[in-house]
Amino acid sequence: MFKAILIEKDEAGYRAGLREIDEARLPAGDVTVEVSHSTLNYKDGLAITGKGPVVRSFPMVPGIDLAGVVRDSQHPDYRAGDRVILNGWGVGETHWGGLAGVARLKGDWLVPLPDAFTPRQAMAIGTAGYTAMLCVMALERHGVGPDTGEVVVTGAAGGVGSTAVALLSGLGYTVAAVSGRPEEADYLRGLGAAEILDRAAFSEPGRPLARERWAGAVDVVGSHTLANVCAAAKYRGVVTACGLAQGMDLPASVAPFILRGVSLIGIDSVMCPRPERVAAWNRLARDLDPVKLDAMTSEIGLTEVVATADRLMAGRVRGRVIVDVNR
Repeated sequence: MFKAILIEKDEAGYRAGLREIDEARLPAGDVTVEVSHSTLNYKDGLAITGKGPVVRSFPMVPGIDLAGVVRDSQHPDYRAGDRVILNGWGVGETHWGGLAGVARLKGDWLVPLPDAFTPRQAMAIGTAGYTAMLCVMALERHGVGPDTGEVVVTGAAGGVGSTAVALLSGLGYTVAAVSGRPEEADYLRGLGAAEILDRAAFSEPGRPLARERWAGAVDVVGSHTLANVCAAAKYRGVVTACGLAQGMDLPASVAPFILRGVSLIGIDSVMCPRPERVAAWNRLARDLDPVKLDAMTSEIGLTEVVATADRLMAGRVRGRVIVDVNR
């Protein structure tokens, strides 16, 4: 038996709660992992609260991230005792996830835990931090460097945004952080933001082309915010898009793309090929300041997950939330 958050949907309705589960119920997989830590992401919040159609089959153990130790393996790349992490691959949506004491998974989904990180630190990063690193790598790949100009990060007080601010500032970029929470200004400056901008200036319909400002961008918001970021991108600016906190729509004009040569780069963390995942985690081990990582994290146990998911969806959670699945 092991403890897990279980989401159920039946005649009684949609509900999530802490349960004791028999290991015989675990789904098929060639690696069994003793999970030590998971995390609570925006997608997990949608799944647990039922506010988004994340879960594809029921019952479901949520948790798109996990870190732990291999208990047994039939996969050639892993053996008992190996430290591993997992992000995405539909785990917590179509396959039981990481908010549990034990997980059975496909070995092809796993990545070795870099020696630089403890399992707890890896989950302080989680999918949010790994996604932020994919955005940074995309900006670099398309020619945006510290000397190119300002980079803007939207949703900056959230998990992806916080890590993006910390990474970019640590690499020498001048970062403007967009947030709707003025009380987080000192927190964002502590992560390295040079300027704090009000979310309200981005979240309403804007002009097709605005004054050129951003050499690069990391957007986790979508909708009007993403459209306004693109409109203010500099000539040959690069905008990475990885979220939809404001909405899935994109009420934008083609003007920035055909008149300024702006590039809009989609970032997918769920099905990202394994070599790019490994590269991102190796970069995180090298480029993410552990002091800043500590500043952006809080920790809860499994018993607190459901209540914290409600707070997350209400926009009352800052940075990253680690889940110690053993308490």
